[in-house]
Amino acid sequence: MSGNYLPVRDDWLALAPEEPVLLPELPIVDAHHHFYDRLGWVYLADDYLADTRTGHDVRASVYMQALTRYRTEGPEALKPIGETSFVVASTATPNGEAPKLAHGIVGYGNLRLGADVREVLEAHIEAGAGRFRGVRHLTTWDAHPSLVNPLSAAPRGLLLDKVYRQGVAQLAPLGLSYDAWLFFPQLPELLDLAKAFPDTAIVINHCGGIVRIGAYEERRAEIFGLWSTSIRELATLPNVFVKLGGLGMRINGFEFELGERPPSSQQLADTWRPWMETCIEAFGAERCMFESNFPVDKGSYGYRTLWNAFKRLAAGAGADERQALFEGTASRVYRLD
Repeated sequence: MSGNYLPVRDDWLALAPEEPVLLPELPIVDAHHHFYDRLGWVYLADDYLADTRTGHDVRASVYMQALTRYRTEGPEALKPIGETSFVVASTATPNGEAPKLAHGIVGYGNLRLGADVREVLEAHIEAGAGRFRGVRHLTTWDAHPSLVNPLSAAPRGLLLDKVYRQGVAQLAPLGLSYDAWLFFPQLPELLDLAKAFPDTAIVINHCGGIVRIGAYEERRAEIFGLWSTSIRELATLPNVFVKLGGLGMRINGFEFELGERPPSSQQLADTWRPWMETCIEAFGAERCMFESNFPVDKGSYGYRTLWNAFKRLAAGAGADERQALFEGTASRVYRLD
């Protein structure tokens, strides 16, 4: 398992406080999860199903690219098509049974190919059998390389690159969205990109890349202000959406993994409230969606606890807002209906 990810410790997760499922009847679309098939880390459809079947009413999910089962032969640019083909083949739901795993699929296409990436996108659409919805091309960069996963390292300023933007320009004509995973100091670059492509749905992953370790650990007091300013600026653009989740990673610096026992859903909700409420207040529930980011976040808590925390965070929301946060926004953005 990569040192950039927290290890999943089943024995530790088993120590989690006993919690009843809150609002078990509330329909959920998990807006972001992965499958992994790597040395030392296998998490595939059956593993994810086992997590979803812990009490919450998960109706469908959106699969997010994870370098899984790429083609081993053929042109380099087309190797990621293997991931889409694998996900489609491994997530068939007979008779429409819930949950509809990978009901929407977001894959990888090298947008640095510029206009030539169109061939890759069309191949994904064909392989996706009606489920391919968009692209995520990781753009995480920081002056401190220890923060960046070597599997997803990107050059500085990639979002501003002319050829990269020629690649982004291919998405909207094909009805595809753009998922953005980057660190919070890069959010101004994403703002510039989103302004340049107002017809492209842009989905910010993991609350906008909150980093509170390494060189940022001593700056935690100022990070919230810098981050929240960028979030509010991005929220002024109607083509931008945000995923609420992904805050169980090492880089977030919340250190849930250091506890003798996993955190309770109340602990998670209390810790995340300033960040997630800022997103909801800025974007409105109709442009926010909850995500599990499993199995990555499973290093910090279990699936049942996570969705209980989200339900606690949304306790004050009206029925329409709650429906948007847990199901509606993801269904609309990824066209799951």
